[in-house]
Amino acid sequence: MMTGYTKNDTQLVDDLCALALAAGAKALEIYATDFVTEHKGDASPVTAADRLGEEIILAGLADLAPDIPVLAEERASDGDIPELGDVFFLVDPLDGTREFVNKTDEFTVNIALVKDGRPVIGVVYAPALGKLYCGILNDGAWLQEIDRNGAASERAEIRARKAPDAGLVAVASRSHRSTETDEFLAAMNVSEFAAAGSSLKFCLIAEGKADIYPRLGRTMEWDTGAGQAVLEAAGGKVVVHPEGEPLAYGKEARGYDNPYFIAWGKTS
Repeated sequence: MMTGYTKNDTQLVDDLCALALAAGAKALEIYATDFVTEHKGDASPVTAADRLGEEIILAGLADLAPDIPVLAEERASDGDIPELGDVFFLVDPLDGTREFVNKTDEFTVNIALVKDGRPVIGVVYAPALGKLYCGILNDGAWLQEIDRNGAASERAEIRARKAPDAGLVAVASRSHRSTETDEFLAAMNVSEFAAAGSSLKFCLIAEGKADIYPRLGRTMEWDTGAGQAVLEAAGGKVVVHPEGEPLAYGKEARGYDNPYFIAWGKTS
């Protein structure tokens, strides 16, 4: 078991879900106001929901597992990157800030646990949609419906599907679509296309509602870790494009950005 945490993986998922719900509740409070949008040094948008959500999650993780380092988006943007080691948390307190600003509802709170370069536990919460996804590698993935009062349904198991013979359902970014992505999909047997924001793209495949998500553009580890964990727990996979090896984490030499990747549903 991890240093600094004495519970099992199922209990850890419960604890991480509670943190995601708390951060999501704060995001919804801000979402309902005339919030201010600022911009970071890379011109990406940031809001109080990003910052306050991260504070909530980091405080909770410090109580749960004080010895496990955390790579968190807003702190990393400020140059605060700890020495990570083989076990660490990834936190994106508001993935899809553009969706948040544009009021599309497709933003998520993301928390993942990485072990030996692989995201093994993930929680993705879409507060405006009332959907909470969680996954434990080799133990399954689940979806809960969350109402606006915070009441949760029973967890329902989700599974990635094998692509139908009629063709793939492809999902791609609503805000970060690239020419390379369009060209890649044009060469595939795609029968239907859906656009979605944030890490929800991984979750649509994990639910068996889509089959492929190509990301031929820049992402950071905190953008993808939780969604990849949910998808792989549901039987899918995420591989580097075009090499084909699993998308790995702790890439200090790259500044914790990702190479191009393709997320797939069940392939066998």
